[in-house]
Amino acid sequence: MRSTAIDVLFVNWRDASHPEGGGSERYVHRMAEGLAAAGLRVTLLCAAHDRGPAEEMVNGVHVVRRGGRMSVYPRALAFVREHRPRLVVDVQNGLPFLSPLAGSAPVINLVHHVHREQWPIVFGRIGGAVGWWLESRIAPRLYRRSRYVTVSGATAGELAGLGVEPERITIVPNGIEPPPAVTAHRSPSPRLVVLGRLVPHKRVEHALEVVARLRHRWPDIRLSVVGEGWWADELAATAERLGVTDLVEFQGFLDEQSKHEELARAWVHLCPSVKEGWGLVVSEAGHHEVPTVGYRSAGGLTESVLDGRAGLLVEDLDEFTAAVERLLAEETTRRTMGRAAARHAASFSWPASVSAFATVLRAAAGDSAASAVVQDVGRSLAALLDGVVRVHSGLDTEDGGRREPAATADGQQEGDQGLHRGTRFHEGGRRAVTVEVAAMIHNTATTQTPSASA
Repeated sequence: MRSTAIDVLFVNWRDASHPEGGGSERYVHRMAEGLAAAGLRVTLLCAAHDRGPAEEMVNGVHVVRRGGRMSVYPRALAFVREHRPRLVVDVQNGLPFLSPLAGSAPVINLVHHVHREQWPIVFGRIGGAVGWWLESRIAPRLYRRSRYVTVSGATAGELAGLGVEPERITIVPNGIEPPPAVTAHRSPSPRLVVLGRLVPHKRVEHALEVVARLRHRWPDIRLSVVGEGWWADELAATAERLGVTDLVEFQGFLDEQSKHEELARAWVHLCPSVKEGWGLVVSEAGHHEVPTVGYRSAGGLTESVLDGRAGLLVEDLDEFTAAVERLLAEETTRRTMGRAAARHAASFSWPASVSAFATVLRAAAGDSAASAVVQDVGRSLAALLDGVVRVHSGLDTEDGGRREPAATADGQQEGDQGLHRGTRFHEGGRRAVTVEVAAMIHNTATTQTPSASA
């Protein structure tokens, strides 16, 4: 029978099986599963939905589904008070869970991206203003003693702009699973793909507009829209209004294998989102040597898309259309960028990200040493989390001895990608980590938790 004690509790409004789940939910699951695999007792509290039971074990993680889109927030607070987890990871998707109010456990605030532009799109002018006030004014004050994790330097910069001290922010980028083997071949005719939730801020309308503008030069062009969401009917109506219904294939939800088959057929991946913390779909497309066109203003795309090398970033719809047309017309450019996109995607892994995430949790456990009771908790957690770092950073032979790419003197990985420009490493450290997790934090946590393994 499962113990009720919880080492790490993730609170998130959705899980990966939710109908509106996406890349951010997959990130949470990978972090939770990696911690659970190392022996921690991990629970994920999220909203209930009809695709999953109230409780289940998923790859070692106890998934608990309570409440709905909004009621999950008070249910999460009640859950924290009742179960008193040792550490809480509060996933702030715009609206914070307010976990610091529910107990004395250390809280890590996980933010994929800031929602300034999305609030009014989804909730209107007044509702959007209230939401932005909560996110930009209340949350930074409430989490002023918490460490932050985010997935890109762009989001880290925005958080700093909201008053979060940079030294409390650690960048732990998305990993990426190796793609499954596919049987599909590149389409002989121009084929575009857009993948994600069908919601207004993903702006799939821009992809439809691109097809409408290019159909006269490329009469056999096709657009595959992969995903589902409550905005689907509006998109179908837009396609009809633009006269491109015959050129657009609304695929709906596809399982992983079918999704990768669809990506393998595409020439270009379109990512017209208002905002992306990283853009996991960019890496998924890259695995199949498919370059991405997206908006520079989206934030995280400036790091997941290597502009001019593995894809193109633009400012407006006119430039978006021109960029797509260029990649359709210039086969050599498209193929070269596709190969660079594949190399960039291959440089990320979930084991490296889990190791970095565990280091942040380990430091947070050390932060709690002011209380004797919590100090003991910090010591025991630190010992377990040290095991996560060792296993996932290649110090354990179970991974076949494969190590992550080495870091250069300025803290960047070797290779032509120039990854993680904001990465910093402790001088004199004996091993490099592939993300911004200063060994100074690791050493501080060890000093505060002397029983942990060094």
